[in-house]
Amino acid sequence: MTFLDSDVWGGKFFSDGWQNAPAEQPVVEPATGDRLGTVGLATAEDAGRAAARAARAQREWAAVSPQQRAAVLRRAGKLFTEHAAEVEDWLVREAGSVRSKAGFEVGLAIGECFECAGLPTHPQGEVLTSEEARWSFARRRPAGVVSVIAPFNFPLILGLRSVAPALALGNAVLLKPDPRTAVSGGVVIARILEEAGLPAGVLHLLPGDGSVGQAVVEAPEVRVVSFTGSTPVGRAIGEQAGRLLKRAHLELGGNNALVVLPGADVHRAASAGAFGSYLHQGQICMTTGRHIVHESLVEEYTAVLAAKAEALAVGDPAREDVALGPIIDRRQLERVHGIVTDSVAAGAKVAAGGEIVGACYRATVLSGLTTDMPAWREEIFGPVAPVISFSTLEEAARIVDDCEYGLSVGILGDVGTAMKLADRIDSGKIHINEQTVGDEPNAPFGGVKASGTGSRFGGAAANVEAFTETQWVTVRPDIADYPF
Repeated sequence: MTFLDSDVWGGKFFSDGWQNAPAEQPVVEPATGDRLGTVGLATAEDAGRAAARAARAQREWAAVSPQQRAAVLRRAGKLFTEHAAEVEDWLVREAGSVRSKAGFEVGLAIGECFECAGLPTHPQGEVLTSEEARWSFARRRPAGVVSVIAPFNFPLILGLRSVAPALALGNAVLLKPDPRTAVSGGVVIARILEEAGLPAGVLHLLPGDGSVGQAVVEAPEVRVVSFTGSTPVGRAIGEQAGRLLKRAHLELGGNNALVVLPGADVHRAASAGAFGSYLHQGQICMTTGRHIVHESLVEEYTAVLAAKAEALAVGDPAREDVALGPIIDRRQLERVHGIVTDSVAAGAKVAAGGEIVGACYRATVLSGLTTDMPAWREEIFGPVAPVISFSTLEEAARIVDDCEYGLSVGILGDVGTAMKLADRIDSGKIHINEQTVGDEPNAPFGGVKASGTGSRFGGAAANVEAFTETQWVTVRPDIADYPF
């Protein structure tokens, strides 16, 4: 029996142990359409019961010593290490990840657990001055019950990066993964933490449809909602949470720019651009969606990038050595192709790719664009690299910022010039002489504008801010005198 054997979780959800679900959904391999298992689906009523149970369990979990909470997270990190190959296999088959991306994601999960193991003993308050004869403190307390809603693209780490710090800081968690990746984004996390010794009732895994998502936001016990996904859904959750006076941490879309400065090494720049646009088939919020290249280099850069794109094999990552695996489902595959064909109809040129191959989409390069074309304006979430030119630094800054999103920007070339450009643009992350995709457990992560509500993930400061409340405490040596 393997660690993730479906006999444990098949047809079930996790709430005070593995419970038989009222409904089921097949787990489908996007590359082949094969059935990998059956996941249990929770209902809105199940979510309501889970929230009530989580609230009771949270009080006991918050009272556990910091050292005990840290030990659970350390054991989770060790279990991810021990079972890395099995977890990677699920990421490859269920999420369509190529093997290197799956390994990278598991590595991030291991790092997240060990990083968060330090949170229970991290300083969680400050001593304040006071005009009164008393001690005055501001201390951080667990928020209570946290709902985590995670996407399909990096399902493991984009769920765990909220689950792990929330638990470490004494909260209980309701986790709703994307139904398309309910095993690698849900079952894996529940099994790891179950085996790591997390007490019953502290974590609840609730795969389900939109009604379950609405329930984990609206449940009165929930105080914080952590959502990673599309901007339209994020806006709806933010509105809902605001009406209910709950905090919502929203990490949303991106249409990220890679700027290639004059004098940059074209071949190294194109290699960075290819990685930024084609890693995990472009299904990453940080994907390089816009290549902004100086006019002196744009022709050569486009040709080199196109040659790299043509050389990248596509196919089934579980059975072939490929650089690009499948798009998550047919609907998204057709959406990617529709954006490309609409842009070509508007005058763009296909320098490479532009084709559906089974469940996959070839690495694509588009040239001859204008900034009003769909491939330039929209977040494609597919392996498409649109290229446009600029002449001055002012123009480059204007093109970068002429976008509703503000998540990640890469700038390649002279560092001094890149620093000047970085000071002119609005983005949650800026990488000089790197492409746009990057994540580390101890680094702040988040975007501005339509990309979300800022850095609420990564590092002790962001995590403590995200998953705790501030409480003012005063202490006097004796009862004070009052005029009444």
